[in-house]
Amino acid sequence: MTAKSPPNPGPNPALPPALPGERREFASAAGRLSYYASAGPAPGSTTPVLLLHSINAAGSAYEMRPLYERLRGEHAVYALDLPGFGFSERSAREYVPRLMTDAVHAMVAELRKRHGGAPVDALALSLSCEFLARAAVEKPADYRRLALVSPTGFSGGGRAEGPAGEHRGIRPLHAVLAAKPWARALFGGLTRPATIRYFLQRTYGSKHVDQDLLDYDVLTTHQPGAEHAPLYFVSAFLFSKDALRLYEQLTQPVWMTHGVRGDFVDYRHAKEFASRPNWRIDVYDSGALPHFEHQDEFARAYRAFLAGP
Repeated sequence: MTAKSPPNPGPNPALPPALPGERREFASAAGRLSYYASAGPAPGSTTPVLLLHSINAAGSAYEMRPLYERLRGEHAVYALDLPGFGFSERSAREYVPRLMTDAVHAMVAELRKRHGGAPVDALALSLSCEFLARAAVEKPADYRRLALVSPTGFSGGGRAEGPAGEHRGIRPLHAVLAAKPWARALFGGLTRPATIRYFLQRTYGSKHVDQDLLDYDVLTTHQPGAEHAPLYFVSAFLFSKDALRLYEQLTQPVWMTHGVRGDFVDYRHAKEFASRPNWRIDVYDSGALPHFEHQDEFARAYRAFLAGP
């Protein structure tokens, strides 16, 4: 990072870039999108790699930093700030899977235009795995390989899935959370440094969290409009009712990874995918961020996946 977060940041502190390389912006059907680009080797020599951060109160492309740094120079690597996060548009609008999926489509179209129409390799973290899966089902030719890190949608005892394309949003809950004048105050309470540390510790399943990630999380949650997307997330609007069916429809090679510590360890439905010829599932002794806790090992495994048949 280029700046540390103060213990109690004031309103609208300066937000440094989350990643090295060039930061670019473009207009899309999902609003103004910002992404980071690391040029890598000569154009056309490798497949471009797209990295997608998770969705939470403090999401940003910084969550991709360990892998981004290890791949740059070897690949043309890109990391997107999804709508409502980082430097992308944070306007007051409805944040649902369709919006996020459209952002992924727009980003991939931008990359294919820059790379002569080549399909991309894409990796997503946590809830964003559902958006990546939907995008890959809708436009399979856009993707060569898919990596799903700690994906949502595999938990729960049954297969109580709803109609295709529907989300799990609870509109009365969102109406209460987003009501003025306390919406910003409520979000401010959820994004105090001590609270962010608490939730990161639950994500890691350990008190040993990445301090730079924590610092960036504090800064990004104190930007104008930072509350809009997270309040839709807390109200379940960004969770899909048909997530498992989306995963079942993937035809590309898929590498799924997850940890065994913290709040995100229920992957009981993963066994339904273990025998699929296009799926590989690896389990790490980590929390939900194995690419932070096992940085070199994870990067080596991802390189091997990208180079596989």
